[in-house]
This record gives sequence, structure tokens and C-alpha cells, in this order.
Amino acid sequence: MSDSLLLEIMMIGALGVGSQWFSWRFRLPAIVVMSIAGLMVGPVFGWINPNEDFGDLYRPIISVAVAIILFEGSLNLRFQDIRGLGRPVFRIVTFGAFLAWILGSLTAHYVGGFSWAVSFVIGGVFIVTGPTVILPLLRQSKLKPRPAKILKWEGIIVDPIGPLLAILALEVILVLTNTGHSLLSLLFFFLASLFAVILGWAFGRGIGWMFETGHVPEYLKSPLVFAAVIACFTIADDIEHETGLLAVTAMGMTLANIRISSIQDMRHFKENISILLISTIFIMLTASLTRETLLQIFRPEIIGYVLLMLFIVRPLSIFLSTVKTDLSKSEKLLVGWIAPRGIVALTVSGYFASILYDEGYEDAAMVTSLTFALVFSTVVAHGFSIGWLAGKLNLSAEGRPGTLIVGSNSFTVALSKILKEMDIPVIVSDSSWQRLAKARNTGVSFHHGEILSEQTEYRLDMTPYDYLISATEFDSYNALVATTFVPAFGRNNVFKLSIQTARGDHVEDLDPTIAGRVLFSGEISLAGLCNKVEDGYVMRKTNITDQYTYPDYLEDRDQGTILLFVLRATGNVEYYTDEIKLKAESGDVVVSLTPPSKEVNKIKARLEQQQEQNNQ
Repeated sequence: MSDSLLLEIMMIGALGVGSQWFSWRFRLPAIVVMSIAGLMVGPVFGWINPNEDFGDLYRPIISVAVAIILFEGSLNLRFQDIRGLGRPVFRIVTFGAFLAWILGSLTAHYVGGFSWAVSFVIGGVFIVTGPTVILPLLRQSKLKPRPAKILKWEGIIVDPIGPLLAILALEVILVLTNTGHSLLSLLFFFLASLFAVILGWAFGRGIGWMFETGHVPEYLKSPLVFAAVIACFTIADDIEHETGLLAVTAMGMTLANIRISSIQDMRHFKENISILLISTIFIMLTASLTRETLLQIFRPEIIGYVLLMLFIVRPLSIFLSTVKTDLSKSEKLLVGWIAPRGIVALTVSGYFASILYDEGYEDAAMVTSLTFALVFSTVVAHGFSIGWLAGKLNLSAEGRPGTLIVGSNSFTVALSKILKEMDIPVIVSDSSWQRLAKARNTGVSFHHGEILSEQTEYRLDMTPYDYLISATEFDSYNALVATTFVPAFGRNNVFKLSIQTARGDHVEDLDPTIAGRVLFSGEISLAGLCNKVEDGYVMRKTNITDQYTYPDYLEDRDQGTILLFVLRATGNVEYYTDEIKLKAESGDVVVSLTPPSKEVNKIKARLEQQQEQNNQ
């Protein structure tokens, strides 16, 4: 056990963020790595126990963190996102959630051996998936938009519904058992839930009005939003426990759908905070478990309950709730399988377990073990299988990392054509239909529209694309596009071409930190690249082998050759820049823009060879 609380906080933060990095580096499910890390430093080695060490602050810290995470997730719930998906989503979060509650409760009673009271309470808790586990999985798996949106909406909307169902079950149980509760308690519960929704809506509208009318300076907007989230959650939660989650969800959805530019500007900052909170809270929860809790997981009734929840309850509730909707069988299979439980299930179940135990339900002592068994099993099973299953069902956008090119011209079309020939996803975007003629005539995928428009998010699926190249004739626009998409693609994956001195808008003094990296070389601009293509330069692929090494290629290449990118043997694409000097290995393919002389010589040699054959 750590003697220093400060050291423990440092360890929790390092393990959380370190687990996220490790997962990204080795393409593993982040929630699995975080769970294992928390178990190792907690119940396995006993280095930390946040529940004991933080004392009375432990539960408030977890609750506030969950509220902020849920609010950040609900900010992504714009009604435009579910165009064409409204009916399936509505059915899943209503009828599907009710079915999952009933089926889960029956399973807990007949298989898990729990009393009816405990079964119906935990049945409500376990319908929850939530953004803490769904969003990391979606980020990792790169699903196609339809199933990804369904899972996201279900996870965030059902997150507060599950605890509310559990509270409803608990209130009914307490009324029926005559423990000092009456029908007025049920009425109070419904009124408190309605108040939470109205409170969240009022907070959202109030913040929106303050931002739009200029009553809050820019530097105070993020702090104000976070303070408001905590206030909204606390007020509702103090009136009726767990309704705070409903309040912050309503607040986030209100802000998401009233079109406030300030909220869009803060979105990536809030996402970073959410990722940090998810990382640290998962470590704290798993590290607070005891060895006795872990040993109880292996009881046959708990194992049987988890298996039925995985393979019967979840798939059946999804299939029945989506009857006569336009979801395909593949989408139903994927959504019916993916339902990982996370932070909300762990925290809320502990609260209900303590109340039920105090009311005389001794089997409630097993709820924590059951909860962690379900959480860890679903996190591992769904975390490792989502990518594989999505690929088998053709619902994954996985493959070679693609490139989104902004600007249609001679060079970008030629680059897109060679990328397409190498089975690398590529699309050219331009607001001019006339400029897109070059792309349309060569069969390259294209998007007609302003890339910076809000509508682009709904009309263009960016999931297959890992890189962005801004290559229009206007340097300032290239910088704006690159800067806008840096948070989405990552600074190392966003490129612009060198500043144009002979044409363009002359922004030589532009701060390089506000835009992407300069592609290929700072010595060659878009105009120069286009001129070379129009003068007959060709895109050339060169295979690097053990016999013909990369140094051999560099020595043999023609003067004036421009190195474009390397297709690695692993399928990854790496573009040349002045900042990073690439080295190709055996099995890689180097693509370059080559002077026509070499191609002319190859044609001459082929003609001479044919002439010799004819003369023989």
C-alpha cells in the first residue's frame, strides 16, 4: 500500500495514460489494458487501494468524473447524426433496453441465484454500456458509420436510463416490503427524473444564450462549462440519487443541437479531458477491488450468468427490438454482440448493493463480484473481437491507411491515381465541380463540397482516411484546412505543400505551428508539381529488395526526381517530408515523381528488343 497519496495519484495517472499509449502502439483494446494494469497494482500486488486511500473523496471523485465523461459524450449526440437511423436507435434505447432489463433480471434470479429484489435492481444496472467503454472501442475498431452511430447513441442514452430503472425497481421493492416507503416515494422518483431533464435543458439553453450574446469571454468558456456540468449533476443527484446522470445527458444534448460555434471549438479539449478521466477512473476502480471479490468471480453461477448475458440476453434483446427496421443482419449481429459494461456499472452497482444489503438482502454481497465478472468479460470479449467481427461482416473500414486530398489539380489527381492503383483508399475533395473534372475523368473517388463545412461531417465518411493533404492554390486556405483537421487526424498525419512565392496569397511568415507539416520538400510548391506533371513527369513505383537496396535506388534515380511516399511491407503509408528522412527496407515500395527521360529510355529499349526479335 502506498504511503504517499501524491505518489498514488501520480501512479494512477501514469498507468492510465501509459495504458492508452500502449494500446495505441500495439493496437490493443485500451479498456482491457487499463483493467489489467489496475488489477496488477491493486488486488494482485497490493500497491494501491484508492477506495481506502482516498477515503470519503473516492465516490465523489468517481461520480463527478462519470458525469463529465457522459456530458462530453452527449455533446456528440446531434440529431443530424441519426438521419435514417432514428427508428432503430429509438427501438433499441426503449424496447430493447426494457427487454434487456427483464431478460437480465430473469437470468440473475434463475441462473445467478439472486433474490427477485436484487435481480431486478442489478438487471437495470447491467443494461448500461456507456461512453467510457463504447467510445474507446469505436476509436480503435474503425467501424462503418451506421453501426458506429447506433452503438454510440445507445451507449450514451442508455447510460442514465439503467440506473433509473434500478432506482425504480428499488423503490418498488421498498414500497412492497413496507420498509417505511410509500407510493409517494415512487411519485417523488418520477418527479425528480422529470426535474433532472428540465434542469439539464435549462443549463444547456442558459449556457448557449450566454455564449452567443457575448456574456462570457473566450478564456472562461471551458471553465464555465465544466463548472456548470458539476453543478447540474450535483443539484439533480442530491434531490434523487443517480438522476444527475440524466441531467448532464440532457444538458449535453441540448448544447449539441443548438449550433453554438464555441462548443465546437472546445470539443477537442473536452475529448482530451474525457480520455484522461476514463484512463484514471478505470485504474482506480479496478485497483480498489479485493482478492476475495476476484475469487468469487469463478463461482459456477456467476460464470453461467455472464455467459447467458453475452450470448443470449444481449443478442435476443437487439434482434427482437429491431424487427421490421432497415438494419441488415450483419448490423444486427454486430450490435447484438457488442455491449461492454464499464465505469457506470461498477460504480452504480456498489451503491445499490450497499442499500440492498442494509435492507436485509444478504445475497447483495455478491453483486460487486458479479459486476466485475460481467465488466471484465465483456471488455475483453468485445474489445478483442469487435475488429475481427466487423471485418467478417464487412462493417469495418479497416485496410491500408487512406488519404484525403483537398484540392483537385493535375498533381493531386496523378497522386490519387497511383494511390488507387496500389489499393490505398483515397478521395479528392473540392468545392468546384469544374476543378473536379480531372478527378472524375480518371475514375478517382471525389467529394464535391466545402471541406470546412459542417455538412461535410454528414456527407463524407472520413473513417477510411488516416492522412490529409491540403493542396489548393491558396496557402492561407491550406493552412486553415490543416489546422482545422489536426485534432482529428493528428499533427503528424496532416500535410500541406510548400508556400508558393510566384502565386497564391503570400503568407511566407505564417507560423508553422498552426498548420500541418510541409509535404515532400520545402523547395517545391504546388505550381511546380503541377508543371512537372503537365510536362510529362510520371508516377513511378520502385520495389526495394535485398538485391536492389534503398541506397542503390537513391544512386540510380534521375536528377529532378521527387520522392513522394513509401508503401511499407506492412501496408502502412509514409509520406516524405523535410522533417523526417525516410529509409525504405526490403519489401517496401518507393513512389516518386520521375522525369520522363527514364520512361522514354524504357520505351526505346522495348522497341529495340522487339525489332531484334523481328529480324531474327
